[in-house]
Amino acid sequence: MQFFHKDKILSPGQLKRLSEHKYSCSSASLLDGFLQPWWDWLVSKVPIWLAPNLITVLGLIVNIVTTLVLVWYSPDAKAEPPRWACFLCAVGLFFYQSLDAIDGKQARRTGTSTPLGELFDHGCDSISTVFVALSACIAVQLGYYPTWMFFQCFCAMTLFYCAHWQTYVSGSLRFGKVDVTEAQFTIIAIHLISSIFGPGIWMKEIPVPNMGTYSNLVAVTFYAGYVNVFIQFCKVFESGGVGKNGSTIAGTSVLSPIIPFSFVVVPAFIIYRKSAEHVYENHPALYILAFGMVAAKVTNRLVVAHMTKNEMQYLDSSLIGPAMLFLNQYFNFFIKEYYVLWLCFIWVTLDLLRYSAQVCTEICDHLNIQLFRIPYADHHHLHQNQRNSGAQGVTEKNGGHESRAGGVEVSMTSAAKAS
Repeated sequence: MQFFHKDKILSPGQLKRLSEHKYSCSSASLLDGFLQPWWDWLVSKVPIWLAPNLITVLGLIVNIVTTLVLVWYSPDAKAEPPRWACFLCAVGLFFYQSLDAIDGKQARRTGTSTPLGELFDHGCDSISTVFVALSACIAVQLGYYPTWMFFQCFCAMTLFYCAHWQTYVSGSLRFGKVDVTEAQFTIIAIHLISSIFGPGIWMKEIPVPNMGTYSNLVAVTFYAGYVNVFIQFCKVFESGGVGKNGSTIAGTSVLSPIIPFSFVVVPAFIIYRKSAEHVYENHPALYILAFGMVAAKVTNRLVVAHMTKNEMQYLDSSLIGPAMLFLNQYFNFFIKEYYVLWLCFIWVTLDLLRYSAQVCTEICDHLNIQLFRIPYADHHHLHQNQRNSGAQGVTEKNGGHESRAGGVEVSMTSAAKAS
């Protein structure tokens, strides 16, 4: 249990199992097939020296910044943000989605695929999930319906956690026909509608009796999607886990991951309902971000547990943040809940960053790699081989495509050997 700084988070055994980890994923997404040509073209324009993890984190930074602009103008998710802010958020999410899709392609292209890349990608996604869900709520002014907004955001976090829970059980990450890509483009469409017609359009009544506003319709639509994904998630337990006697990949109970995440969701709901100062209703964006960082930390630990085939600890140092709010309420301290909420947010954010940095450092040291750089010898050799294969393709009239393909194959092999 990591309540305070430890010299090492991962044991030698965990690092050994992580280095042996093989990525397994299956997808039936409706949109991925249509987007593959765009992603292939985009990655072909990326400089060969650009590290895959750097691509991932650049996309995340853009996504966070564009969402924070939206939060700045509407921290209560009630005020109408400027239309340009909604458009900026749509562009930021598309930018993040595209870069998130090509980081793995860039890794294979440069021969630098490692377990750290998978972990880093999932870690960034866990943070992005919080900001994407929050931005969608602000765009449709869901702050007027605080309970709906609460469940909207926490359902998104929960389903992301469940996706890695089923990976921990089955050993393979699975995406359905309507999954993360479809959800992201739906939210992009929401931002674009808000930028064209103004966010106020979502508060208009639907011209059908007893249907409520358009923001209600958006929430119901997402809930239907959440239910569909959750049903698919539950089917994983029908056949049990891949471990001994139907256990998880680490040999633990398939239900054990529910406990750590319950320590996030349950306190969040209790504090929201019991707050005398209505801290959530008055500051929903800050509240969601604070508990979202806790959820991201717990999800990251689940991913690490899966990739290292290790048991997941139930308690975590990030839970100190929610504990501050809970104890402040329980003992009726004189400190305003708003200030405690800020303290909670700062604590959990720093705790997440510290944990992520330390885990990445330990893995980099073990694998003898760098997080945001491709060794010069690797990308120089790869670039030289690509140039040679290109020249060969020009001089040979017959089999030009084969020459280029052969050059890429050779360069990938060389990069793999160099790494």
